[in-house]
Amino acid sequence: MATASSTDGGDLLERLRAAGVARLGIAGEIPFGYISTDGEMTGEAPELAKIIFKRLGVDRVQPVPSEFGSLIPGLKSQQFDIVAAGMYINPERCQEVIFSDPDYQMLDSFIVRKGNPLGLHDYKDVVEKRAKFATGTGYAEIGYAVEAGYKRGDILIVPDQVAGLNAVEAGRVDVFAGTALTTRLVVEKSTKAEATEPFKPIVDGKPHVDGGGFAFRPTETKLRDAFNVELHKMKRSGELFRVLEPFGFTKAEMTDLTAKELCGG
Repeated sequence: MATASSTDGGDLLERLRAAGVARLGIAGEIPFGYISTDGEMTGEAPELAKIIFKRLGVDRVQPVPSEFGSLIPGLKSQQFDIVAAGMYINPERCQEVIFSDPDYQMLDSFIVRKGNPLGLHDYKDVVEKRAKFATGTGYAEIGYAVEAGYKRGDILIVPDQVAGLNAVEAGRVDVFAGTALTTRLVVEKSTKAEATEPFKPIVDGKPHVDGGGFAFRPTETKLRDAFNVELHKMKRSGELFRVLEPFGFTKAEMTDLTAKELCGG
């Protein structure tokens, strides 16, 4: 297998075209990337990747399920070719991988018990009211809670938003933090829990909006750049929103943010 050179942007796209398949790292998180009840890979990121890879000359995509926290290590160790999990683009992750421009932007929200008895609306409330706090493996929300003054060692880390909902419903925690979209969707059928209004977390003293995209190995700039070209065409035509809308995304979650901005550059 040829090794990618950092000077020429890598040859992964050519290899994927020859193989006819791209392997996507997904993390079982609805609505970003997951295996449906009938065993099919779906979610906003895999559906978008199917379209873009087809247009890049790669016939099909294949899911490689992983835990969210293992996606970047798995990408770097070549277990898959691209992370298609709606991963937030942030400076820490930008030290390890390169990202497409974001296909969506997102605020945070909490899962709390019905009626929000503790009145938890942001991370400051969680700290001040000494609430028992949970979030998901590798989630950006860990850092937001710590920045607000919550002790990292006191955070309950659970696998995903379903486990977070279960923890809130069972009373093991008072609050689970996730994206506004995942919390909104996971509480739909709950009789014991609800999602709070979306809010902007505070990062470096300022309100922050997140954006999620696709991650690539740092040597694979050619593939990332080709992917971005197709993504921007879909943004301009409105096709991107049509692909994301069935997964619960609204016009408010469409974005013109760039990976460079979100990486802090």
